[in-house]
Amino acid sequence: MKDFLKFDVMITPKFITAIFYVFSALAVLMGIIAIIGGLAMERGGGQAVLMGLFMLVFGPVFVRIWCEVIIVFFKMNDHLGAIAKDITEMKGGAKAE
Repeated sequence: MKDFLKFDVMITPKFITAIFYVFSALAVLMGIIAIIGGLAMERGGGQAVLMGLFMLVFGPVFVRIWCEVIIVFFKMNDHLGAIAKDITEMKGGAKAE
C-alpha cells in the first residue's frame, strides 16, 4: 500500500491489456459495420467495403502497436528504477527513492 501511495507501483500497465481487447473488438466491429454498410449501398460501396476490410485486418494491429509503445515506457521506468537501486546498493548508500 505504501508503494501504491508513493507512486512506486504503476497500475496502468494492468489496464493496457483490457484496453487492447476493448479497442481491438471495436476496430473489428467498425470494420464489419463498414463492410455491411458498403454492401448495402447502391453506388460507391466498394470504397466502404475496402475501408472495412482495412479496419478489420489492420485495426487490431495498430491497437497492439499503440499498447506496446505505452508498455515500453512503463518497462523503461521499471528498469531505470532497478538500475538506480543497484547503483545505490553498490555505493552502500541509502535506498533509492
